[in-house]
Amino acid sequence: MTILSTSNLTKVYGSGENEVHALDGVSLTVEKGEFAAIVGTSGSGKSTLLHMLGGLDRPTSGTVDVDGKDIFSLKEEERTIFRRRKIGFVFQNYNLVPVLNVYENIVLPIELDGNEPDSGYINSIIQSLGLSEKLTNLSNNLSGGQQQRVAIARALAAKPAIILADEPTGNLDSKTSLDVMGLLKMTSQRFSQTIVMITHNEEIAQMADRIIRIEDGRIAGDHNV
Repeated sequence: MTILSTSNLTKVYGSGENEVHALDGVSLTVEKGEFAAIVGTSGSGKSTLLHMLGGLDRPTSGTVDVDGKDIFSLKEEERTIFRRRKIGFVFQNYNLVPVLNVYENIVLPIELDGNEPDSGYINSIIQSLGLSEKLTNLSNNLSGGQQQRVAIARALAAKPAIILADEPTGNLDSKTSLDVMGLLKMTSQRFSQTIVMITHNEEIAQMADRIIRIEDGRIAGDHNV
């Protein structure tokens, strides 16, 4: 089952002599439960692509479908609600709320939507990510690796159609990076969670199921690991 698809996605900045094609006709599909890594050098277009996939930035042309919905056919407020319900984000800098404890950070997207957390499911995530002893801690009392675990738990909590991970190990040392990647891989398998991750780190990318290589705004390679 296809969870994510793009068709001829383009993003152009500037005009005339200053025109830059950050994305140049990107078409791809990602299946439910797949863990895909998008790799490329700085300036290749991978971050721009991730922002389009998450509905954070509007393409110049082309479409992005998430769970059967063309996200750019939605009005701004509708897209915000859809993003909160259907797309989980894991950022390089964690983006945790410092005045909330670990548990409150994890369930925040669900409560913003006015829903009650599924306590059984939330607890299974917390146990899987080794956070049971940290639930009352504020985020600034955690290590970088622990903060990223909380960010992964938060992304999983609302049972999104897809998780988008933007350089999730970028601020971590090599050992912690491998630990976090192992947890992402495990959660993908245990919860049948679709994950699309961007990274410039080839070693990290090898832990995904599939590697999509992007160069100069175009897909230059796509293969299963």
